[in-house]
Amino acid sequence: MRLPSSVLVSVSLFTAETTAALYLSSTYRSAGDQIWQCFTLLFTLVPSVLVQLTLIFIHRDLSRDRPLVLLLHILQLGPIIRCLDAFCIYGSAGKVEEPYVTITRKKQMPREGQTEEVEQEVGQAEGKLVTHRAAFARTSVIQAFLGSAPQLTLQLYICVLQKGVSIGRGTLMVISLLSIVYGALRCNILAIKIRYDDYEISVRPLAYLCVFLWRGFEIATRVAVLVLFSSVLKVWVLPVVSANFVLFFLHPWVLFWSSRSPFPENIEKTLTRVGTTIVLCMLTFLYAGINVFCWSAVQLRLGDPDLIDKGQAWRRLAVYYSLRFVENTGLTLMWYIHRTEFYQWVDAPVLELSLLLGYATAVFFMLLFYQFCHPCRQLFSSSPAQGFWECCGSLCLLRGTLSQPGSTITKPPGKDTGDDPPCITKGDIGQSLCGTV
Repeated sequence: MRLPSSVLVSVSLFTAETTAALYLSSTYRSAGDQIWQCFTLLFTLVPSVLVQLTLIFIHRDLSRDRPLVLLLHILQLGPIIRCLDAFCIYGSAGKVEEPYVTITRKKQMPREGQTEEVEQEVGQAEGKLVTHRAAFARTSVIQAFLGSAPQLTLQLYICVLQKGVSIGRGTLMVISLLSIVYGALRCNILAIKIRYDDYEISVRPLAYLCVFLWRGFEIATRVAVLVLFSSVLKVWVLPVVSANFVLFFLHPWVLFWSSRSPFPENIEKTLTRVGTTIVLCMLTFLYAGINVFCWSAVQLRLGDPDLIDKGQAWRRLAVYYSLRFVENTGLTLMWYIHRTEFYQWVDAPVLELSLLLGYATAVFFMLLFYQFCHPCRQLFSSSPAQGFWECCGSLCLLRGTLSQPGSTITKPPGKDTGDDPPCITKGDIGQSLCGTV
């Protein structure tokens, strides 16, 4: 039985960020900055409430008689008591004989083209720890992108306006950045475990390091670009961020309505249709919040029973990072053009180039992860680099064909132009590099 270290990390980041935000808001109140105080508290309390509701929903506390646990959640102390519960379960494991166990079957990674199934016994204590890990993995994502990301953006914006970083603000910014990167890392791990649910997955420390660097560079450069742009064009920052958010929020719903799939009823048996709709809206709200700052690693499919598209490929990933790089370049260029004398203490060309190189470094570590460190790379039908070159080559070929006068594209019989190759989801269907991540 593994130590619930991920639970401890999630609770530590949650507690540290909340404490630092409350301290910083008190300093804003002492200085008379009521606007900054209100926004700091807003980006602290709203995600905290959402975390409490998520833990109650996953553990189904409303259907059980647990008034003390509900009271602690109301007092915003739910994650702490859940963490203590997880470590109590871990400490008492093996001391009492399990009344019954569950048998699970997992496939091992293919060796010499052969895959073996392994049976494992899962007791009650280990099953409870699995529930705790799954719950805190999801709350880490909520805390990261609905709380830490806007909090980091706000505090960095204040630092730019005041041309300085106080100890309290700097501490909160570092903790918020770590929280976002950790939440993005959990997104990657959740995506792998959901997509390859039939396989026994072991993520190596080098893979964690690679994802950490990938997400760290991606999120840091994205936040810096948004802050610089908002500091010179305050009127336009809200339309830019809102357009990003609305686009990613509506995209899963548009795909769901166009597919004419039945309304998903299997999310939770106790939920009514209205409750299911609210849960789906919250899920797409979180999905949009993630994609505003970084790649979400999963594609929502509301018509699927698992709500996740399990196809593994690179076309959507390549399009996302290409468009995001163009957007970041455009925003930094607009900042460079409209910058005022306020930025005469900054070497603007060097800063702009550094941000673009930072985002390119994030893409490099992303390719490195999928090429060499992905725990299930043996199931890929071709390498990520090959998939990206094929996608780029097909785009160049398409552009060259369309540029010829009078040229038309002939559609092969039985196949739509631009369709992705078939994907593998569970190991028995071939997996493509041009589907949905």
